[in-house]
Amino acid sequence: MATAVPLAVAHFRVARQAPVATAPLLDLRRYAGRWFEIARLPLTTERECDSDVTATYTLLGRDRLRIVNSCYTRDGVLEEVRGVARPTGSDGAKLEVCFMPKALRWLPGSWAPYWVLHVDPDYGAAVVGTPDRKHLWLLSRSPFMDDSQLQRLLLHARAQGFDTTQLMRTPQGVHRS
Repeated sequence: MATAVPLAVAHFRVARQAPVATAPLLDLRRYAGRWFEIARLPLTTERECDSDVTATYTLLGRDRLRIVNSCYTRDGVLEEVRGVARPTGSDGAKLEVCFMPKALRWLPGSWAPYWVLHVDPDYGAAVVGTPDRKHLWLLSRSPFMDDSQLQRLLLHARAQGFDTTQLMRTPQGVHRS
């Protein structure tokens, strides 16, 4: 009983939370390009990434993006993973990503949600997350972000119900290419 009550309270607190909302409209042409990861909620598949994390999106046709995610490991090795993104809603801000080879993209579970929650009007910074609030990325067009801009992005994430206390800052500029 001592553990059941707190678990039930936590369940109902999450159940009452409003669904995650995306940016009202995302222009994929403007979103394409290179983004620097400023911070993220730790993600198992990114555990090897130590610094200089970037995501480069290239527009494929009208509604798909080619993705190249790169980072440096603690050993100074450049790692890259390639994939694609496609919109799942009419506003373009609800995307799903896949890093499987093209021949395997039909498999269940090969696509994952990637929702653009906020993008600045000049497309200089963005907040990206997942509808379950487990994954979050703060992105910028430049490798460094001043504290006031970071706080503004954190406000967007917190307003959506993301736990930003576990947010990990991403060192940028450690490895120069």
